[in-house]
Amino acid sequence: MPRSGRIRSFILEYKGSPKLEKVSFVPPFIILALEVILITHAYILRENFVIILTAILLVISIIEILLVTLEIHEQYQMGSFDRELTIRLDDFIIERHAENVKKTVEDFIETHPGYAVYRNEIYHIACQIMETHKAELWEKTLTTRMGKFIPKNENKSVKEIIRDFVEKYPEYKKDPEKVYHLASQILEKSKKKISK
Repeated sequence: MPRSGRIRSFILEYKGSPKLEKVSFVPPFIILALEVILITHAYILRENFVIILTAILLVISIIEILLVTLEIHEQYQMGSFDRELTIRLDDFIIERHAENVKKTVEDFIETHPGYAVYRNEIYHIACQIMETHKAELWEKTLTTRMGKFIPKNENKSVKEIIRDFVEKYPEYKKDPEKVYHLASQILEKSKKKISK
């Protein structure tokens, strides 16, 4: 029973591995099959020299299969670890309303001492998460402000609305395309409501 459990877990790992690793796992088995045919044929013909050489190649193929299997297992474990760490870190950042990456990393490691050896990974993932949260907040405030601003300026063109909006909220000058896109969407929705 334990063997079938290991086989099942390896099949899951294999399914979750990248295409390149899946493909690299196939050739050793083809070579192994050919070597078994050669060694069988050499044994029937009593060719000792061919048997010895083929046996050496057979052992090398088996070692290669084991190494590829180990590589797939390690990649799967690392992927699982990264996902788990990202989820824990995201929850931690949301819970603490963290804004400073260095302090977040230190507090996280203090709360979860088992992750102390992964300080660099934690720092990198924390930066990504905080950058994503910052972008989401920026978009949310833009949507809210634009939603309140447009009804007061509906008679103006999109360009005029954006010009006035950016004058009122200069922090949105850095991404005028997003402001334009959002203003267009809100105006289109409001026109559809009026036409109904």
